[in-house]
Amino acid sequence: MPKIDFRYFKEAFKEPINFWGLAGFAIVAAYFQDVTPLMVGMATEALYLAVVPAAPFYRRLVERREKERARKLRDAQREAVIKGFDPREREAVEYLRWMKNQIYSNYKKFTTSKQVPANIQTLDQRWEDFVDLLDVYRRRKHHLRSINRQAVQNQLKQAEHAVQTSTDDRSKRVQQANAEILKRRVAAFNDLERSVRLVEGQLQSIENFFGLVNDQVVTLPTPERVSALHFEELSDSIAMTRQMLEETADTFGMLDNQNRELDLLLSSGSSGK
Repeated sequence: MPKIDFRYFKEAFKEPINFWGLAGFAIVAAYFQDVTPLMVGMATEALYLAVVPAAPFYRRLVERREKERARKLRDAQREAVIKGFDPREREAVEYLRWMKNQIYSNYKKFTTSKQVPANIQTLDQRWEDFVDLLDVYRRRKHHLRSINRQAVQNQLKQAEHAVQTSTDDRSKRVQQANAEILKRRVAAFNDLERSVRLVEGQLQSIENFFGLVNDQVVTLPTPERVSALHFEELSDSIAMTRQMLEETADTFGMLDNQNRELDLLLSSGSSGK
């Protein structure tokens, strides 16, 4: 018999059938004023908890429930994120959601099919990808807008000029360190800008792909033609974009750290004069 996992044990204990079974034995015992039904109930409960949590079918049931709960939680969190978008962004999200549902409806209508193919149903996931990527895009773009890049570049030129013209060793070392931090800041800006452009292009490709699928479904809605669309190519492209975003996820923290380093450096340089 498979080893009993406490997670399955807890779920089995909370099952309504278990609760009402125990309640039934208790009611019978109270009615007849006899402890025998309670003893039978305890024995049955022990057998139930020994067998059911370890049963493969029950474990699969619990796992399906957990996946469904996790999906509902993700959906609720995503809807909360959408509410935080500005009107234009929400309009784009809702339009794409509407188009997705139209594609499903049109496919059934024009092919007289009761089921939408699995490849078209992947548009559910692509819509979720669109929302998630749009959230990343807007946050990174907002972060870039909050930074005066020209001011940083001007500071870098001034620091490099100070290094070349400084005659004091202490001041020169401070300005050299200052210049290195500013160079890293500019490099971090470039990384963020590249990621913003990449996500922007990815968002456009998702929107265009939805339009392509809708055109195909309305004009020539045959399973063969629909299957010829590059669903996997879009999925791979989104996966690549997500990987790139993960690789640049530390850039925000890096910029903040560089700001603190720069402040400390300049303050120590000023106090050392």
